[in-house]
Amino acid sequence: MRAGALGEVVATMTADPTVLPIELILASTDTPGAGEPIGSSREGRSIVGYRFGDGSRSVSLIGGCHADEPVGPAMLRRLCAHLAQAPADAPLLRDYRWHVVPDVNPDGAHRNAVWSEVTVGCRDHADETDRGYQLPTYVANVVRELPGDDIEFGFPRGIEDRDARPENLAVAGFLREGAPFTLHASFHGMDFAVGPWFLIEPSWRERTVELRDNLRGKVRALGYRLFDIDRGGEKGFHRIDEGFTTRPDSEAMIAHFRALGDDRTAGLFRPSSMEFVRSLGGDPFTLVSEMPLFLLTPGDDLPETPTGPESRRRFHAWILELAQRAGQANAHAEAERRGIVPMSIRDQMRIQLAFLDEGLTATHRV
Repeated sequence: MRAGALGEVVATMTADPTVLPIELILASTDTPGAGEPIGSSREGRSIVGYRFGDGSRSVSLIGGCHADEPVGPAMLRRLCAHLAQAPADAPLLRDYRWHVVPDVNPDGAHRNAVWSEVTVGCRDHADETDRGYQLPTYVANVVRELPGDDIEFGFPRGIEDRDARPENLAVAGFLREGAPFTLHASFHGMDFAVGPWFLIEPSWRERTVELRDNLRGKVRALGYRLFDIDRGGEKGFHRIDEGFTTRPDSEAMIAHFRALGDDRTAGLFRPSSMEFVRSLGGDPFTLVSEMPLFLLTPGDDLPETPTGPESRRRFHAWILELAQRAGQANAHAEAERRGIVPMSIRDQMRIQLAFLDEGLTATHRV
């Protein structure tokens, strides 16, 4: 970042109108307190929800649906810690009712701790010391659920559907108590990409022009590119404009696999958290953040950018081969030389919060 740019970034990130004190939230502890046990995972781990505020705007936030995406839960724990310590008359508690489940998938988090707790030093947008994930350890140990076990697309199809995963049933029951919602966000991540990617509610497309412009400006002010891909409607991904796509949809997922002749996989999909929340009434703005764990600088030294399961498998195999050739101690540096660097965890959380902040602001405009 050039000299003097930090002041510009801070001004951009805190420009009015704003709802969230992003830097104060990032400075909060990662241990928000006891919370409320709302159920147990398949393996008996507690799932914890948090309720805050008594305002007229109801907000639901979840993280960790996919086992290999730890940054959303880390950010939500900090947000809960901030809300837990806020005075009763603080605007965030006076104007909003929060239902937050920082980690809906504790079994998956436990299984991936072998790499998610291994970090290396890196620099954030302001050239401050931060941490990122260690590439060879990640690729060698990452675990992700397949369709049918995917918690994001595992919510009950209706009040009578008791065959969903216990995690989904627990979160569904907790969210029903706060419905209808004004906004729902599910915080996700990607393994490798050139920058952040943002997925939003299709029916809110025309109501988010200002949000999209503002958030693009904030991402660029922090020195990051946006991930921009046109998947042509596959699985419900319709490109809106640079860096923004409609969120996926279970019906589109089902149609995709049926078109491939894979009725078995098609039958495994239940509603996503976004579809579930919208089924509870109102017209909630739903959004999904996709933050890369590792940033790519495309070039001749890299294979194709992974955009699907098969290309991701090939990319992971290439990383493991690179680590074997360079040796574990040198693999991280060799990957950086080829244009693969860990993204600052603090900046990932900062951009997630900026997206949420813009989403909350957008609900005030309608």
